[in-house]
Amino acid sequence: MDDYSISNNPALEFSDVTNLLEQSDYKYTLQDRDEPNLYRYLFDYQSVPKVAFNHRFVPINMPKEIWMTDTTFRDGQQSTSPFTVEQIVHLFKLLHKLGGPKGLVRQSEFFVYTEKDRRALQECMALGYEFPEVTTWIRANEKDFDLIKQFGVKETGILVSCSDYHIYKKMGLTRAKAMDKYLGIVKSVLERGIRPRCHFEDITRADFYGFVVPFAEELHRLSVESGIPIKIRACDTMGFGVSYPGAALPRSVAGIIYGLGHYAQFPSELLEWHGHNDFYKVVTNASTAWLYGCASVNCSMLGIGERTGNCPIEAMAMEYASLRGTTDGMDLTAITEIARYFEDEIGYEIPPRTPFVGRNFNVTRAGVHADGLLKDEEIYNIFDTQKLLGRPASVAVDSHSGLAGIAYWINGFYRLQGTPVAIDKKHPVIAKIKEMVDAEYAGGRTTVMGDIELDGMFRQADPVTYKTVSHYHGC
Repeated sequence: MDDYSISNNPALEFSDVTNLLEQSDYKYTLQDRDEPNLYRYLFDYQSVPKVAFNHRFVPINMPKEIWMTDTTFRDGQQSTSPFTVEQIVHLFKLLHKLGGPKGLVRQSEFFVYTEKDRRALQECMALGYEFPEVTTWIRANEKDFDLIKQFGVKETGILVSCSDYHIYKKMGLTRAKAMDKYLGIVKSVLERGIRPRCHFEDITRADFYGFVVPFAEELHRLSVESGIPIKIRACDTMGFGVSYPGAALPRSVAGIIYGLGHYAQFPSELLEWHGHNDFYKVVTNASTAWLYGCASVNCSMLGIGERTGNCPIEAMAMEYASLRGTTDGMDLTAITEIARYFEDEIGYEIPPRTPFVGRNFNVTRAGVHADGLLKDEEIYNIFDTQKLLGRPASVAVDSHSGLAGIAYWINGFYRLQGTPVAIDKKHPVIAKIKEMVDAEYAGGRTTVMGDIELDGMFRQADPVTYKTVSHYHGC
């Protein structure tokens, strides 16, 4: 009786994912419509977009493996002066160094539209790295399909916009026509033996159960039929995603990732999150995607990208270490090398207070903070930045630095920490230098003191001590 009621009841089925009986009423079909659903109660365009809650909570489901992918040479490059081939190859090598032997920077995404793009792609592939794997982003035409096949690229991104803003207002289609068009493109890519990565553009304004899930289920079916894995990149194109527990769709990051895994049956390794920073949420949203079952987060170096930018890869490397309790072989000093290369070789200006990469991220100006650093660096430095990033904590000397700030600068600039000649803030030379510094600001100076200036003041204030200190490490 029980067996009969289960096997013949269309409302129940056994899930191979959860190993539980589940109600099949939660199978979703395409909800086509004549007019777009623009969620005007959330996005009226005349006010700040609203966050709604439905108090539905989905379980945390951290994947066994998580990693990052890179879009610096695709989305990132759209927001800066174009890189040269040599710059792309150098940065690609640094991505490889950052990712370490486990390939935690798993893939890097390239354009293929210009001769320069194609040469950069080929030179990076010629390096022979397993990671990052070179992937592409292409338009939906036959020439692009054949081009990447010719280069031996094994995976490519395809734009499949999923909000009604894009389907109706940009492309002039209906949901049914859009889905039909997208599936045709995916089939063409599959026929060439290439792995499709479907970029669900604007997913945080899309009808999740009326279009996103039914479309994802069709992609899952194609993947099973072809034997070729199909990925979904969930694109928070406008940065509308939120990480708040109990937030409602379409803005809930947790809800999106849970739904793609639970209802569309996409495993973690085939899900990727791509966010933008329009509302300062890009790092938190990417971490939330990891926590709720998305194995991959898409990033760019320094967070460069459209408008407010993508998720910074350096931030997610730190998030990985925080969540896993280990760097798993990542070389975090590559973060500092990336920052220096962008500034010194490319001419890109990094805001100085940017975490991990800005010139002032571990620099203090307050005298009371410098005094703490002088006693124990751990008091005011977030971690051993010298060991992990190759960036020692330092101070900037100005009118607020005090004796401790000047002493810390001397010990840092001449590499005296822990040596017999380290200078204490009570040393007479510190007071003399402070008098010179104070005189500068009393005269109207507003800028920070430079290293060369301070070196000269030290030399002038106490030539004997200066000679001892400056020659200790051959400075």
